[in-house]
Amino acid sequence: MSVQLTTLPNGFRIVSEHMPGLQSAAIGVWVLAGARHEEASQNGIAHFLEHMAFKGTKRRSALQIAEAIEDVGGYINAYTSREVTAYYVRVLKEDVPLALDVVSDILRNPVFDPREIEVERGVILQEIGQAADTPDDIIFDWLQEKAYPDHPLGRTILGAEERVRGFDRPDLERFVDQYYRPGQMVLSAAGAVDHEALVRMAEGVFGDMIPSHAIEPPVARFAGGETRHVKDLEQAHFALAFESPDYAHPDIYTAQIYASALGGSMSSRLFQEIRERRGLCYSIYAQAGAYSDTGMMTIYAGTSGEQLGDLAGITIDEMKRAAEDMSAAEVERARAQMKAGLLMGLESPSNRAERLARMLQIWGRVPTLPEVVERIDAVTLADVRRLAESTVAQAPAALALYGPVEQAPTLAALDARRAA
Repeated sequence: MSVQLTTLPNGFRIVSEHMPGLQSAAIGVWVLAGARHEEASQNGIAHFLEHMAFKGTKRRSALQIAEAIEDVGGYINAYTSREVTAYYVRVLKEDVPLALDVVSDILRNPVFDPREIEVERGVILQEIGQAADTPDDIIFDWLQEKAYPDHPLGRTILGAEERVRGFDRPDLERFVDQYYRPGQMVLSAAGAVDHEALVRMAEGVFGDMIPSHAIEPPVARFAGGETRHVKDLEQAHFALAFESPDYAHPDIYTAQIYASALGGSMSSRLFQEIRERRGLCYSIYAQAGAYSDTGMMTIYAGTSGEQLGDLAGITIDEMKRAAEDMSAAEVERARAQMKAGLLMGLESPSNRAERLARMLQIWGRVPTLPEVVERIDAVTLADVRRLAESTVAQAPAALALYGPVEQAPTLAALDARRAA
């Protein structure tokens, strides 16, 4: 399997990977325009725009968009993250031209019918309400806000309710004009695809787009802080974050291996000590997330209000202990889990197409799988201990608490325990 990349004269990029033996393909367009590209007054508009893409074009109604793909047994969807918005389709190989035609149609020809805007506004407000009623969803929005205060990365992807209520057609059109430009778009495909045919089709539907300079979002800075929301819930929800490496940092794989060994699996330290040995929670995990210029390692757990203090303190103790006695076996296990997860995930053409697009947007190229595996294998025990030490001793932290958390330790108390 080989990756092929072509850039049109206007900056629009096409990347693909043929996967022999498959009868289907995943194809989509990834736009470098997510929540972090919004101004404060625009918060939530990238997500609103994603919803509106399926509500009608100059050529198709909302129903016709869905029927065009589903009539051939395909699947169409989209998502908005903090750094990208993606529109993607999964179809059989003979229907790749149809898939590209539909995706290009919703991107190039949206009508933004005011009636459909009102309908979708209601849908999004329901989505916001659902998230607010889901503790282990909303707590991460609060955590993000404390990690990156007064910055687009600290705002919710769905947007504040008052903002969403005010968006209209000119607002949507303005965001499209700002960010839906050829240099910020990647057409990515994997599976039963022919690269040269994709390029010819892409030239026909995206080649006339006028190039423009990319608008860089403001640089992010992890500041940290604490928020607690007291509510009569069955569980106390605890989310703790530390600044960690960005996507392109040399330590990105070290951070991921560290997070996995600390709390990424049933054999991890936090799971074994806090759940298995002490029975303080049902769910606890750690993960390392990254953006283009910053990163965040997050630890989450749900427990009772009475046990939250013990859980939080032991979490800090385990982080300190990991910096001192993380073993070679733990690093090797985390490394194996990371490589297996990567390789198993890439058996799916959808996952592979997403990887191609994101790697291209992050690094300007697509690293080969052997190259990635080599970088994972290059992470040493000393590297992990070094990162664990710098995280627990120096990294700024953010804390979010929700539920019966009146007696929960403060971030200052946890920081003092880190320093002890």
